[in-house]
Amino acid sequence: MTATLAKADVVPAASQKRGRRVAGWLPVVPLLVVVAIAFGIPALAMLNGAFTVKDQTTGATSYSTANLTDSLQGAYFTALVGSVKLSAVSAGIATVLGLPLAQAVVTSRFRALREAVLTASGVLANFGGVPLAFAFVATLGNAGVLTRQFGLTDKGWNLYSFWGLVIVYLYFLIPLMVLTITPALDGLRSQWREAAQNNGATSAQYWRHVALPVLAPSLLGGFVLLFGSAFAAYATAAAMVGSAVPLVTLQIADAISGNVLVGQENVALALSLDMVLIAGVVMAVYLPLQRRSARWLA
Repeated sequence: MTATLAKADVVPAASQKRGRRVAGWLPVVPLLVVVAIAFGIPALAMLNGAFTVKDQTTGATSYSTANLTDSLQGAYFTALVGSVKLSAVSAGIATVLGLPLAQAVVTSRFRALREAVLTASGVLANFGGVPLAFAFVATLGNAGVLTRQFGLTDKGWNLYSFWGLVIVYLYFLIPLMVLTITPALDGLRSQWREAAQNNGATSAQYWRHVALPVLAPSLLGGFVLLFGSAFAAYATAAAMVGSAVPLVTLQIADAISGNVLVGQENVALALSLDMVLIAGVVMAVYLPLQRRSARWLA
């Protein structure tokens, strides 16, 4: 009889536990539906198109890896490599420049300065596209204000080049790095610096042996985040350099619009799939670094 009562007590407890689990998932259902519609359906359409080949003569379609093969050859592959190179260089420079700027803001005694810089960084990190391209063209273009004022054209300056695009990207990547690394800098404990100083360490030694090793996961995570932001940028480069600098986002736009070859829409989807795979690798690197950084700075 005792065993029967115990079993009767276990059944309601298990039922209540399942009920709590179901109730906990109910608020997430609308989000899952939105994600499935906004991301799932386009992802499936992209996968289907990337592996679909259409015969231009008969109009018949079949599944093949020809589009993916084409996306990794010739001008498409050059554009993919160009985007990776541009993203890596601009993200690396922004990481190096953003760290001391963020450190200066964190250690500042003026709270208003910190709030002003962080607010401005939040605005500038989201300032891009055609307005940003127009601002730089008007300032540093061939007929820009500063270009004519200082005779930069005679000195070999060209905004519509790889390094010109890097400078433009730094305009929004450095503020993004400041926003990304500031919480990690706030997590550095003052006791660590005091302990290093008590043991005779200089400021440079403290940063080399204590601060930078602790910040390394956050710095690498910030670099990865900046890389992804630069890699996905399209409107700024399209408005400023056009086809002067080979980028995969510009190749996708040309393939979809048929500016180069007619009927290359599925190759554009294959290029998009290449970008998704690279972004997936980037996120696979970023998430473990973020967790490790949070464990150190918690």
